[in-house]
Parts: sequence; structure tokens; C-alpha cells
Amino acid sequence: MSDLDATQQFLESLPELKKGQRFSFACHPGVPCFNACCSDLNLMLTPYDVLRLRTALGLSSQEFIQDYTVFTMAADTGFPLFRLRMCDDSRKSCPFVRPEGCSIYPDRPGACRTYPLGRATRIGDDGSISERFFIVREPHCKGFQEEQNWVSGEWLSDQGLVTYNENNDRYMQLLARQKDKAEPIQAGQSNMVALALYQQDNFLRFISDTGLLGRLDMDDERKQAILTDEEARLHFAIDWLELVLFGENDSLKVLR
Repeated sequence: MSDLDATQQFLESLPELKKGQRFSFACHPGVPCFNACCSDLNLMLTPYDVLRLRTALGLSSQEFIQDYTVFTMAADTGFPLFRLRMCDDSRKSCPFVRPEGCSIYPDRPGACRTYPLGRATRIGDDGSISERFFIVREPHCKGFQEEQNWVSGEWLSDQGLVTYNENNDRYMQLLARQKDKAEPIQAGQSNMVALALYQQDNFLRFISDTGLLGRLDMDDERKQAILTDEEARLHFAIDWLELVLFGENDSLKVLR
């Protein structure tokens, strides 16, 4: 079972938060357990997480991956996966946690934003995504004793999750499509996936050196966005990988 499948299975073992159901929660320095959840984490980083984090830290993709991640390979898809590297201390603390809280809070990963909810997604035969939410009620957490209450949609909006989920869902669709093939990609393809999804600075050099955009049928506005905006480049990377791995993508066509 892959790490992502194990996460999905774990979420579905928790109490489900039904649509419209409210829950009470708040996290701030006044809560007795403040920062207690920021240690000993098995936190998988999505491509969008890596993009936001390394940009906030002012690091190249190579520097960020080397200093802050642990690399693994998904056995079922052959896709590269990166987990946040915990500190080598007794608590296995998150490298970004400080006594006063999260030092990269505006750019914290999607999983941190979603907590204390868990979000599980299913991809339909038509590519549509359905979502379910679960309450992750850990014994140490005192945030549930706070008076502020939410429904899932309010929490997602308050935590800035809309953009994260949009990007992460596209990534999950790519993974699901490869998983449906029931065979992992080759090692060389795995390197290509790592470059395109997790190394937007190096992927830009690849695009320029190979003249890739000149071989694709797309308007100049999108080409310029890909060259100048890393988030647009990540969107392109997923489209391009679909074209390379599966031979088709609705928004990309190869010029003949």
C-alpha cells in the first residue's frame, strides 16, 4: 500500500464531518497545546506545497529538496514523493516551528491548513472530484474546546485552502491516471516527473534549452505566463506530463 493510499485509509477510519455539520475549533498561542501538533509528522509535500515553501524561503528547488525533504518512490506509480524532513531532536519537531508559532505560516503546506480536518477525495470515471471531510481529534488537542465554530467550507476558505486544493487535485488526478494503468513509470520518466513537478526553476531551463513551447500549439499569452510565473508553469507541467505519459491532454497539442 502506498503512503497516499494509507493516508486515505486512515482518514476514512475517522468520524466523518457531514455537509453542513458544525465543529468547534481554534488554534492560537493561548491554547494550552499550542505547537504540540507540529512534531513527529509524516507529512507528504505536494508539488504546490514545495513551490510555495521554497519561494517563501528564497531557495532553489535543489536547495529546498536537499535541506528539507526525504525522498521516496511510490511503488504503484513510480512517481517521486517528498516528505518534510523533521528535525533531529527528541520531539522530531517541524523545522519551521518556533515558540511563537509557524515561521512560514502564510505558505504552510495544505495538510497543515486543513487540520483538524482531513480531506479525502475520489476521482470519478469522468475525472470529476468528490470530497469528504473527517475530524482528526487527537487526544492532546485542546483546540476543540474553543468556542469558534465552522462548517467545512468556512474552514477551507478561512485557511486559504481553495488554491491549494485546486492545485493538489490536479496532481492527484495525474497520480490516479497512472495508477489506473497498473504499472509504474520507468526510472527515467520518474526523473522527468520530479523535474517538472518539484523543480520549477530547473524545469524553466529545460523548457528553454529544448525549445519545448515552440513545439506545442498554445497562444502567446500562456507561453509568456509559463516562462514568467511558476504557478502557471506547474499547471503546464501537469498538462505536459499527461501528454508525455498518456499521449493526450485536452489543453495541449503537438504542432505537426
